[in-house]
Amino acid sequence: MKRHSIILLLFLISPWAAQAQQPIKATPQAVKDEMREAARAFVATLSDDQKKEAAFAFENEERYTWFFTPHERKGLTMKKMTAPQRLAAMALLRSGLSDEGYRKATEIMDTENVLRVIEKRPENDTYRDPENYFVTIFGDHDGENPWGWRFEGHHMSVQFSSLTGRIVGTTPLFFGSNPGEVRTEVPQKGRQILRKETEQAFALLETLTPEQRKQAILAAQAYPEVVTSNKRKASLERMDGLMLSQMTVQQRTLFMNLLDTYLNNYRVTLAKQQMDKLQKSGVDSLRFAWAGDLTPQLGDGKGWYYRIHGPTILIEYDNTQTNANHVHTVVRDLTNDFGEDMLKEHYEKKKH
Repeated sequence: MKRHSIILLLFLISPWAAQAQQPIKATPQAVKDEMREAARAFVATLSDDQKKEAAFAFENEERYTWFFTPHERKGLTMKKMTAPQRLAAMALLRSGLSDEGYRKATEIMDTENVLRVIEKRPENDTYRDPENYFVTIFGDHDGENPWGWRFEGHHMSVQFSSLTGRIVGTTPLFFGSNPGEVRTEVPQKGRQILRKETEQAFALLETLTPEQRKQAILAAQAYPEVVTSNKRKASLERMDGLMLSQMTVQQRTLFMNLLDTYLNNYRVTLAKQQMDKLQKSGVDSLRFAWAGDLTPQLGDGKGWYYRIHGPTILIEYDNTQTNANHVHTVVRDLTNDFGEDMLKEHYEKKKH
């Protein structure tokens, strides 16, 4: 137990957190430039052998490969980095996330320490390990061509794609938490990383009338996982659920608060960029759908699932595993995952 407490302390008070609190400019150009500088600073710390592990061509199919389970990944693992390199890696992660998003990311990494205790794993275990997260760079961040990066490990996948002048791809974004609420006697006891994602969804659900519930509730039993999993392209056959246009003023406010909980994991500029796209495609067409139990009790074995679905976005939340105390969330851009739509347009114009 003592060893895990020390790991937690070092993780939370390390220079990573201090760097994350530095003032951040909010213009689109400043965000892009800061992200480029963070990538440049990270790569500059790497040896030639490390660069071979961390760097891939932008067109490499590896860019579309992503996992949220414990899995061997391509890229450079934090475990193989020096302290300055880890600092630079965390600065890159921070360059795309808000304070709230960065908090969730670091707590997700630290929760690997909790799983070590729960599962009674040995001290040298690497299956549950807060250093078992990988950084991968795609393309030439110093040139004018498209480039991107990925920060990924158990229960987290963060990736961005950049084109001259703006960040064009911000999804998939996956955050998960096991346990959903920490109840074991560890320093992290009581932590609920995705509390807002849970509580705000139930706040909306509880306001629905019986007729609205008939539209919103798709199944009495929750789906066992986010439906789109880690597929390269997210798609569902149809859009189901209660439309925003069919909600009362109070319900619309609760719905938008829930939506903001996911978008606000990003830097404010990137969150606004996504919201502008939703407004343009018709925010009233967004739908809220539910499956599973109707009571907000983590860990009682009765899981639940919900999603926000529209023409350009799909947000999924699932809590069914580990006796329904194990949360998965994902944000997918249905037209522009991995920045594909805007990058396709760029390449077509360049060819022309």
